[in-house]
Amino acid sequence: MGATRARWSRLAVHPTRGVVSGFALAIVLGTALLTLPAATAPGRDTSTLTALFTAAGALSGGLSIVGTGSHWSPFGEGVVLALIQIGGFGIMTLASLLALLVSGRLRLRTQLTTQAETETSGLGVGGIRRVLLGIAGTTLAVELATAAVLALRFRFGHGLTVADAVHHGIFYGISAFNNAGFALRDDNLVGYAHDPWILLPIALACMLGALGFPVLLELLRSHKAQGGGTGRWSLHTRLTLVTSALLLAAGTVMTCCLEWSNAATLGPMSSGDKVLNGFFTAASARTAGFSTVDTGAMEPATLLGICVLMFIGGASAGTAGGIKVTTFAVLAAAILAEIRGHAEADIMGRRVSGATLRQALTVALLGVGLVILGTLVLLAVTGLPTGAVLFEAVSAFGTVGLSTGITADLPAAGQLTIVVLMFIGRVGPITLASALALRQRDRRYTLPEERPVIG
Repeated sequence: MGATRARWSRLAVHPTRGVVSGFALAIVLGTALLTLPAATAPGRDTSTLTALFTAAGALSGGLSIVGTGSHWSPFGEGVVLALIQIGGFGIMTLASLLALLVSGRLRLRTQLTTQAETETSGLGVGGIRRVLLGIAGTTLAVELATAAVLALRFRFGHGLTVADAVHHGIFYGISAFNNAGFALRDDNLVGYAHDPWILLPIALACMLGALGFPVLLELLRSHKAQGGGTGRWSLHTRLTLVTSALLLAAGTVMTCCLEWSNAATLGPMSSGDKVLNGFFTAASARTAGFSTVDTGAMEPATLLGICVLMFIGGASAGTAGGIKVTTFAVLAAAILAEIRGHAEADIMGRRVSGATLRQALTVALLGVGLVILGTLVLLAVTGLPTGAVLFEAVSAFGTVGLSTGITADLPAAGQLTIVVLMFIGRVGPITLASALALRQRDRRYTLPEERPVIG
């Protein structure tokens, strides 16, 4: 009893442990379900490693080594879809919402773990009920709207039956908003590369999911209160929107310029389709991992640019991975302040605290370290070209799901490395570090200051 009570006490001090253990448990459960014979399509075999990789990829919104529509039975496909939804919505968020619906109230520890996952601690524990209901309503609204548009297009634009059209619409609606990148075709979305009625709704759902629930909820509240005004938006919301828009524009221009004449990607397309697919690639590279062209055939410069987009990722408390756009923006502000000779960094008329800068630097460096370590391990066990291995490692850490085509051919050790990177990328370096910390240490003294030589 004493040991159990001590464990719960540590969870209360570090509520993020519940997030990490919840995701780990969900991966184990998903793996067990996918190894059942009923989960595999007739004529297919599923190893434990394949089930584990798929469960981790679906929950984190990352890579896959088998075709979703061809390898899994309807039951297995349902398990994959459930994992995608759970991963995007959040383990503790989902558990808290269920507890709220069943009992009508939340325990303090449950509220703390939910706040750690949704990054809404500034609202206070009393506001978590409103946040949960807002997240659930937003998720359902975006997924249903996307599914409806896609189902109509699949039915009348591609000749699918009503049942298949609804099935495809729902699957892609959930996969897009949760930034999973899982598709029902083995070629992902290559077959729809010329259809804006398929690509644009999916891209929009991906971008909305990547903005993060705090931003979406604030936009909805401000729209209702001010008729769409922006005067009272928080710095986080403004920074997320501006940085996301700049990265989307830069990614679109980069992809179009570098791939415009590439005969294996955008080259054979019309000018309109080139711009459409360049935009879709830029939107998907930071978030979802859907692909409309052969990623492995892209120019090396494009792949490097996509690596940068994947590493940055989406917004905090969203369905995308990466170090987050606000982290990138804060670091950029710090660099600009140092270049200008300013003692403090500022963004949009607001001063950035030292604690925020240290947190951003920690997240970024941990991300770089994990990607480098993962790349070294993959190089050691595969012997593949560095560029392809680096792309795979960044995609796994950023929970994007794009691949140059080497994932399925990796040895077991390489695929397990990808699974670890996807898991860490989903729960976040800071969340994982906090969960592993045994206790908080408050230093009660200050050391003398001395400045080492930099540069």
